Amino acid sequence: MTRISWLERARVTMSWGLSRERLWSMSAARRDRLIGIVSPVLLLFLWEGAARQGLIDTRFFPAPSTILRTLGRLMESGELWEHGWASLQRLFWGFLVGGIPALVLGIVMGLYRPLRAAVDPLIAATYPIPKSAILPLMLLIFGLGEASKIVMVAIGVFYPICINAVAGVLEINKIYLDVGKNFGASRWQTFRTIALPGALPFIMSGVKLGVGMGLILIAIAEMIGAKSGLGYMIWNAWEILAVETMYVGLIMIALIGYLFSLALNEMERWIIPWKAER
Repeated sequence: MTRISWLERARVTMSWGLSRERLWSMSAARRDRLIGIVSPVLLLFLWEGAARQGLIDTRFFPAPSTILRTLGRLMESGELWEHGWASLQRLFWGFLVGGIPALVLGIVMGLYRPLRAAVDPLIAATYPIPKSAILPLMLLIFGLGEASKIVMVAIGVFYPICINAVAGVLEINKIYLDVGKNFGASRWQTFRTIALPGALPFIMSGVKLGVGMGLILIAIAEMIGAKSGLGYMIWNAWEILAVETMYVGLIMIALIGYLFSLALNEMERWIIPWKAER
């Protein structure tokens, strides 16, 4: 049997270590996705085991298998699709009503100091007000129809996008704005070609925060002033003590938020490739 010299063994060890490190670094994104899938599945298994062993009170924390059976039943009956679609529609229109004005106002505030000085105190004063606390006022003004829910979502979406848009424009290097001015760029050209692309990383952060806030507020609004939607389904299940249905509604809201987050992350990689490369 031929003996391998220490130098050859060192070379083999170093090459194996380098290849392993290269493989580990190349699969970092895939590894993160795998961990993101395994961690909630592991939590569900622990929850299921604790429920089956009687370690937790299943009246308040039913086993995931029981919740899944209820989920399947609600999907079969079409009740879950009906409530989920109603919530998604309200979220969509509320996002448009609140997000577009917030984006425009935030960029203009970042570009023009007098407007920022005039509007910034109003935003600073009204932002800390709990959005759920103004729901009775919205119901009084807009009634129990769809308008009050859409306005609630719009209010929740408005602040994160507007504040982040202002911050994004203020982070743009002043030299780019000076170059645009020296070359005679119009206000619209400055808005479209300098301010908007430069503030996009901050704007996308605001959009993600806005989606989360919109989901929270639409659930609260539906609990009080609606006859459809996931929030209504959760509240109605509480009234009749259908705990499994309550968990189905909560899981659906979490799933919608997670899917929106994935979609926005992919959109961010597409429209802001320079940020994704960091």
